[in-house]
Amino acid sequence: MPGRRHRLLDGLLGECQTRGWLKRGGRQRTDATRVLGALRQLNRLECVAETLRQALNALATMAPSGCGPRSPGWFDRYGARVEDARLPTSPDARQRYAEVIGADGRHLLTAITAPEAPAGLRESRQSNLRRVWVHQYEWVDGHLRWRDPKNSPPPAQRLDTPYEPEARYGTKRTTSWVGYKVHLTESCDEDSPHLVTHVETTTATTSDVSRVTPIHDALARHDRLRDSTWWTLPTSARTHW
Repeated sequence: MPGRRHRLLDGLLGECQTRGWLKRGGRQRTDATRVLGALRQLNRLECVAETLRQALNALATMAPSGCGPRSPGWFDRYGARVEDARLPTSPDARQRYAEVIGADGRHLLTAITAPEAPAGLRESRQSNLRRVWVHQYEWVDGHLRWRDPKNSPPPAQRLDTPYEPEARYGTKRTTSWVGYKVHLTESCDEDSPHLVTHVETTTATTSDVSRVTPIHDALARHDRLRDSTWWTLPTSARTHW
């Protein structure tokens, strides 16, 4: 549990303060690095198909008697894990396939929100399906159309996988990933042990600089705010506090 981990860190640092290994004054530095989500990274077409497949599997669990919407071709399209190697390759064919998936998802969403739908489906785990369909499709002249990538939501809002909804697509300098970001602060005096004094995990899209004040506040609450801190955000532009 996160609370237990924090208690362990707080206890360790308290002992280090008592022994004089963590003193007031001196330097600290903070930087952030990627944390990969425990997931398979998907492209847009894989994401919509896998989201619909997850929704159908959840529906089958909730309604094992078979109640719920059915459509020709669904088993062929969503019976097995969706992988790009088995999807159409030409841009036009991929566009058509995306719109077939879009129509399937709309059909499912309409069915599970209908008044005659089984109780509980409206509050079921189909929220991911709704979010992805809003993110990846739009209505054009009364038809559901695959969004142009330039018209997609920003990464901070976009759901890139149905299996870990909190994970986000992040980029830091030349590195890109889907997952989270961890901000680590450590003491860095030459004559003392280098100790991690604060750990904070955020979404992958969180700006490093935006966490400076919250991390300072957290350090101050635990009497760990040093007289000077080096922030390596980015490494080429350090700020001295």
